Formats: sequence, structure tokens, C-alpha cells
Amino acid sequence: MEDGISVTSAAQPLLHDEENQQHSCDKELYEPHQTSGNASFFKTCFNGLNALSGVGILSIPYALSEGGWLSLILLLSIAAATFYTGVLIRRCMDVDPSIKTYPDIGERAFGSKGRMLISVFMYMELYLVVTGFLILEGDNLHKIFPEFAIEMAGMRIGGRESFVIIAAFVILPSVWLNNLSILAYVSASGVLASLVILGSILWTGVFDGVGFHEQGTLINWNGIPTAVSLYAFCYCAHPVFPTLYTSMKKRHQFSNVMLLCFVICTFSYATMAVLGYLMFGSKLQSQITLNLPTEKVSSKVAIYTTLVNPVSKYALMFTPIVNAAENWFHCHQKNRPFSLLIRTCLVFSTVFVALAIPFFGYLMSLVGAFLSVTASILLPCLCYVKISGAYRTFGLELIIIGVIILLGVLLAVIGTYTSVVQIIEHL
Repeated sequence: MEDGISVTSAAQPLLHDEENQQHSCDKELYEPHQTSGNASFFKTCFNGLNALSGVGILSIPYALSEGGWLSLILLLSIAAATFYTGVLIRRCMDVDPSIKTYPDIGERAFGSKGRMLISVFMYMELYLVVTGFLILEGDNLHKIFPEFAIEMAGMRIGGRESFVIIAAFVILPSVWLNNLSILAYVSASGVLASLVILGSILWTGVFDGVGFHEQGTLINWNGIPTAVSLYAFCYCAHPVFPTLYTSMKKRHQFSNVMLLCFVICTFSYATMAVLGYLMFGSKLQSQITLNLPTEKVSSKVAIYTTLVNPVSKYALMFTPIVNAAENWFHCHQKNRPFSLLIRTCLVFSTVFVALAIPFFGYLMSLVGAFLSVTASILLPCLCYVKISGAYRTFGLELIIIGVIILLGVLLAVIGTYTSVVQIIEHL
């Protein structure tokens, strides 16, 4: 998802230990009737951080500028809720050892309809996130080369639109590949990329004359739906969690892994939000890189890092959609030309959407409100209540889950409505 989403981990752990170790009796007490993976605590943490680290870090300052300083409380609330639902996913998997993936949880809870529902939300989220990648590429390249445009056959294509199309052509060969193992390791640079961008922004503020002089507003009620939707988008890695869990050697440590990952990512998100808001205030754009002075080296480092990261992640995040489409037409690994045609058409369908809705902030806000809230908050709660039978016993746990579901529904409805209205107004 991320981007906040890392689909590489949904297929297999990015990093793992080379040697399997024999299970001890103590371990079997924690994990009865399950076959453990071989990933250590720290490597699972790295994969979890990579899953949660994405393009959300670019829009988090804009989210704070929309909601005001007090909206940071909502960021912490979203982080706490999504951490809890991540733990609920683990509990669902403990009930049935045959559960390996997120759609498996949906099927265990609600049958084939549950699997289909979760799969649809996953695919929609991935599709719109990679579409956001193209918008991001177009916006940032246009900032670096504002005079660029393409004239062909009497037609003039503007700079931003041209860069979206060029980025698609650059990315397309990676989507044609069947073996993405090399890109899987490249995509693991998400954690490093986030650190580089954060460090570059800090350097720009401290040493390049921008400073931290903006005061901002305490709260902006009209911007709260957009702010919370973008906060939710930052924590949309839940489809990856089942694979992280099954990949661990010591699964009883999974909650500690999640806690560490969420604390680190929330700290980095909050830091970026505060730095950006103090630097640019209400003038913040949907991506903080669009506010940076391009003549500064630190700004160029941040922008170029922003440009490279989506190129490496696009194909990996798009692969589940490609596989689903090929299986639908029963041509997977059978008809290579037809497979290439499907992949090419899917890529350029994202180009069409990126050109039709070139609003990164509003589109990611829509993804956060409608898709991320559903996949990362609502569905884990509903699946857990059904699988565990918690609905039969009224207690504190059921009350907590009920409150989370209620707030999630409100956020989904209000945030989705606000995002759709904003997109329509700017078309």
C-alpha cells in the first residue's frame, strides 16, 4: 500500500535468515500446530518498517496544515487504532493455522464473499496508490523542469502531463518482468528513502535559509476530514502483516515487532509533519517536495530520492493486480504476447487516471478515507469478531472494537465525501 504499502512482503519476506533452526518445545507452546518461518525479530522489524514507510511521508505536512496542530492527536489515534487492528489480524491467524494471507482471513470469517471483498479493496488500493506514483513523478519533475513540454503533430502536451507519460514508459519494462526478485530488494530502500527525505528537509530548514518561522493554526475544522484521511493513508500496510507474521521464527514476538514499527513510523511521520508545518505553514502543497527551493542541494536530494523510490516500487505493487487480470483471462504463463498486452494496457490505464485526476493530495485522501480505513480498520475488526466469536460475549474488548468500528465508519463516510467533492471541484 502503501506507500505506506509494500506488496513485496505480501508475497515473501524481503529479508530472511539463511538457515532454518529447529523448533524448541517452548516455541511450540507459543505456536501450536504451526510451521514457523525463519525471519528474525529485527529483520521482521525492517520489513514492517518498509511496509509502513511510503509516499505518505510527503503528504503528512500537508495533512497537518489542513487540520491544524491539534490534529496531531488524531494522527496518534489513527496509529493506535491501526496498531490494535494489526494485533487483531494476528489473533485471527492464531485461530486457524491454515490462514496465510489477508484474503484467507476474509474467507475464514465470511466465506468466498469475504475473500472477494478483501481482495477487491486490496486491488483498488494498490491501483490508486501506483496511480499516485505517476502523479508524484509528474509534479516533481515539472518542478525541476518547469519549461519542459512536448510538441508533436501540432499538439502540445504540458510539462506535468508529459512527465507522467514519460514516467509510465520508464516503468513499463519493469512491469513486463516475471521475476521481480531484484526489484524486491530495491524496494526495501523505502526505509532509507524516508530517512533521506526527512534529513534533507531538516537540512533545508536549518542551513538553507528557510527556517521554522510559521506559527500555523491550532485547529481547522474544515480541513479535519482531509487531515485524518491522509493520516489513515500512512498506515495502510495491513495486507502485508499476515506474511510478516508467518515469516517469523518466534511468532509470539509479533506484537512487539508491530509496536516498535508503529512507534518509529509514527515518530518519523509526526517529525516530518511538524518540520514541514513550521517551515511553510498554510502554503504547504500536497507534497512537501513541491515547496522546496530547487536551487539548494538538500532540496535536490529530497526531490530525486522522491522520484527514484516510486519507480522501483511501481511494478512490485502492481504485480498482484497483473496476476489477477491474467488469471481472469486464463493466460498466465501461457500466452506471453497477450500477457504483455494486458500489462501494458493496465499501466496506461493508470496513466489515464493520473491525467484525469492530477491531484495527489485529494486522491491519496480518497484512498485513505475509503480504502485504507476499510482495509486497515474496519475489516480486521469485523473479521476478528466473527472468527473469534467475540460478538457472543459483551465485554471491554467488544466495546473497544465497537468504538473503533463506529469511528472508522464516520471517517470513511465523511472523508470519502470530502475527498470526492474536492476532486470534482478541481476537475
